[in-house]
Amino acid sequence: MIKAILLDIDGTLTNSEKKITPKTLTALKHAQDKGIILVIASGRPTRGVVQYGNLLDMPYHHGLYVAYNGGRVTDCENQEVLVDITMPQDLVTAVLKHMKKFDVIPMIAYGEYLVVENVFAGMIHDGDREFNVIEYESRCCDYRLMEAKDLVSFTNFPVHKILTAADSSYLQAHWQEMREPFKDTLSCMFTANFYYEYCPKGINKGTSIRMAMEKLHIRPEEVIAFGDAENDISMLEYAGIGVAMGNATEKVKEIADEVTDTNDNDGIAKSLYRHLDI
Repeated sequence: MIKAILLDIDGTLTNSEKKITPKTLTALKHAQDKGIILVIASGRPTRGVVQYGNLLDMPYHHGLYVAYNGGRVTDCENQEVLVDITMPQDLVTAVLKHMKKFDVIPMIAYGEYLVVENVFAGMIHDGDREFNVIEYESRCCDYRLMEAKDLVSFTNFPVHKILTAADSSYLQAHWQEMREPFKDTLSCMFTANFYYEYCPKGINKGTSIRMAMEKLHIRPEEVIAFGDAENDISMLEYAGIGVAMGNATEKVKEIADEVTDTNDNDGIAKSLYRHLDI
């Protein structure tokens, strides 16, 4: 019997317009009415997850927010923090220094702020699309913007992750060099074609969800998970049923137990109606 549903946000829970489709919203609310817990698991900070949890009425159904790719897990009903793991300070400094060698935009979360070195230098390309990635990230996650002359000297506080952005073609050409000094000490991954992230070693969506589910006495075989990107793989591998969206990367589809329809075509709802009596 399924007791928890794990949901990535971008490319999974939300469609191309960053909205939850009506059919998916209805299916997930019906699941909660049956006593099934919803878990939103994202690379976003907690503040960037709350809006979707509120739409799903998760604070009234004991839902969980998994933020920073697993760095923090919060009970969205009582705000209890179940997991909270940050990067070692020396590695934060080392990553930010290393990024100076590359044409990337590092971003750091600092409370309600997204901190960058130049708020006016945010234009990147993802294929044929050109957009301001700093504006994109700040609006998606409900951040205010802050400038720091030098992120290395500014960042002397606990950090859950370091986000870097660049043209997708540039990241494909340089991600291995960017990862090399930290491949044994940090978790490094793509979370979008134009995002490459650094998180504490061994911490990902899967490991943090496992810790949280154990506290709730929910076994992996009682969990179904939905995702589309590299940072969702650990979550799909943990779950008894790991479902790749139709728009997922090939790597995600290869490890998934099944592939559903796309995020624009109610992929989550279609899968849930097959697996659950809702």
